[in-house]
Amino acid sequence: MRGLVIKNTGSWYQVKTEEGKLVDCKIKGNFRLKGIRSTNPVAVGDYVFICMNPEGTAFITEIEDRKNYIIRKATNLSKQSHIIAANLDQVLLVVTIARPETSTVFIDRFLASAEAYRVPVVIIFNKVDDLDEDETRYLNGLINLYTVIGYSCHKISAKFGQGMDEVKSILKDKVTLLSGNSGVGKSTFINAVLPELKLRTAEISDMHETGMHTTTFSEMFELPEGGYLIDTPGIKGFGTFDMEEEEIGHYFKEIFQFSAECKYGNCTHTHEPGCAVLKAVEEHYISESRYQSYLSMLDDHNEGKYRNGKK
Repeated sequence: MRGLVIKNTGSWYQVKTEEGKLVDCKIKGNFRLKGIRSTNPVAVGDYVFICMNPEGTAFITEIEDRKNYIIRKATNLSKQSHIIAANLDQVLLVVTIARPETSTVFIDRFLASAEAYRVPVVIIFNKVDDLDEDETRYLNGLINLYTVIGYSCHKISAKFGQGMDEVKSILKDKVTLLSGNSGVGKSTFINAVLPELKLRTAEISDMHETGMHTTTFSEMFELPEGGYLIDTPGIKGFGTFDMEEEEIGHYFKEIFQFSAECKYGNCTHTHEPGCAVLKAVEEHYISESRYQSYLSMLDDHNEGKYRNGKK
């Protein structure tokens, strides 16, 4: 029996069959041993085949090939990965300028990973109602930066509905992953799109200005106008997984563009003579923040860097 994984609690999976029936499933014991180096071999968004037992329980026996997925380094085991969601049409990356502040390093790491797995990303700047003049200036600078690179950006206040109609229109008939740091307002966003869910939201921690986890497992919700919206727990750091050093520059659109003019084909864009990327950074065609994010990803080969979950 074929179905779609719509919820993952870590210990069991809820599968929606082609007949529309919801079935709670486990993974067969030997399933984890088939070379899948992941903390979750099955992810929300996977199409699977399940086998029903006479006792009424069900097992996932096979996963269909994925068209794409978003993956990050697992925070507990550095040599393993964690698949956030699979078979996506797009990701809405929700970020905030303040309370809490989403770092550009986090944004760039997420964008690069999505590029690597061919998942389009739309950047959603939430809580724009709560910004002072300096923060608004910084927000507009970031929007200009990412728009020039080629990313679609939207300003919203999910709490007050500002900008939500335009964002809702891009969800229609698509499987969309909602992702971002804890505290950026993902649950508030989903409540604005699907108010009948009444998802729990939490106040920002005053002490650290960081988000409080309100979503504890991944789940996908069917949208009335067609498509699905996938909610996932907030993530702090975004450790990139299984990227070769020479590939990383390919996943920064503007670095890849300028790299064609580098003197050496294997240029790392760090010190080489005749490096067009370094020249572009010096001349401000590539932003310093993006270049620093690129360097931080080169440094990811330093094992253990992300085990503590920091940005």
